[in-house]
Amino acid sequence: MSVSTAHPRVSVIIPTYNRSGLVRLMLDQLRRQTLPLDAFEVVVADDGSSDDTEQVVRSYADRLRIAYHFQEDEGFRVSKARNAGARLASAPVLLLLDAGVVPGPDLLRRHLAAHEEQPGRGVVGYAWGYDPVAAPVPGLAEALDRFPPEQVVEKFREDPLFRDARHEQFALDGFDLERAPLPWRLFYTLNCSVRAEDFWAVGGFNEEYVQWGTEDQEFALRLVRHGVRMHLDRAAWVVEWPHERDFASQWPLYLENVDLFLRQFPEPAVEMGRTLAHADRYWQWRELYLEFEDWSARARGIDVSGQLADAARRFGGAGRIAVFGCGGELPAGLPATAVLDFDRELLDRAVGGTGDGPAAHHAIGVTTPLPDQGVDLVLITSRLSGLWPSWGELILAEARRTGASVEVLDPALGGK
Repeated sequence: MSVSTAHPRVSVIIPTYNRSGLVRLMLDQLRRQTLPLDAFEVVVADDGSSDDTEQVVRSYADRLRIAYHFQEDEGFRVSKARNAGARLASAPVLLLLDAGVVPGPDLLRRHLAAHEEQPGRGVVGYAWGYDPVAAPVPGLAEALDRFPPEQVVEKFREDPLFRDARHEQFALDGFDLERAPLPWRLFYTLNCSVRAEDFWAVGGFNEEYVQWGTEDQEFALRLVRHGVRMHLDRAAWVVEWPHERDFASQWPLYLENVDLFLRQFPEPAVEMGRTLAHADRYWQWRELYLEFEDWSARARGIDVSGQLADAARRFGGAGRIAVFGCGGELPAGLPATAVLDFDRELLDRAVGGTGDGPAAHHAIGVTTPLPDQGVDLVLITSRLSGLWPSWGELILAEARRTGASVEVLDPALGGK
């Protein structure tokens, strides 16, 4: 094709590393899009490949509007590669794809339509065959070798193993991310899109994430805080090319990124996700967050100031004290060096916002930044009673890690 002078409507950004064969497959499928070729551009952001990726990309210069960016191999730097690709992009919508997905023929048109229908969305596409834990779907690779992706989807769509790993989570909210709690946790960069102005308004991807995983959720959380609404379009689909994963070696790196996520967003939702990831209970996040939201609303009226005043009389000379579930009022005579509560407003009220009071942490108490044995005594109030069935064991473990001794102030929670 001759290079069009028309301004592209969507930029497809593909980060890659030593996957030239899959990049070629992706580019072939992008040429089959129902969106006209002059309506989009492709940017391949190479994270230091040593294969023939550059030659493959440049061979499409007469068939696609395409650009290539190379950065030196300094390890896994996919966030940096995506940002570099976005800087080369010129369209108002950025479509992010992982190298190794096979685009459906309507992919670009569906993403673009979702943005034009309601500006201000972050669009999540579906990924057939995607499951980072499970083995590849039997026969899928052979089918993708022989047939176009739309025929492959028709052949395998009834096979539960072929579903997107997020399928059941999507289904819980009727496949409507605007109804979902924490919609950012299902925003995966193997197939998603966002307006360029929103991408840059939140600063793009955080380049501190230099290992696999979590950088997309962290990016999506910043988008949501910026006012972007998450939208799922199941018809904007890709098929992930089946391949074995070394998940055992990736998992510890993922957990390091999850820890980084919590350090950057120290708040209950991320605290819960980090804890569940470390316990290999990731898919309980939605259910337990809804439980937490319900309890948070009901707990607004739980005043533990009397409980803490009594504790001040009994333990006022105990030395350094941390309070888990402090509520909105701290009594005089309680030498608290750290206080936690899951209600941001009450926590701010308790410490007064002066900066010279105890360290304040917006947290449930299952994972805290407090050092090992950093205080002499941890007090746990009845504000945590509604969370105790799900989180009590972990709260106690964290209290015992951080305090030389622990007092549970609500007898209904079972004492020390």
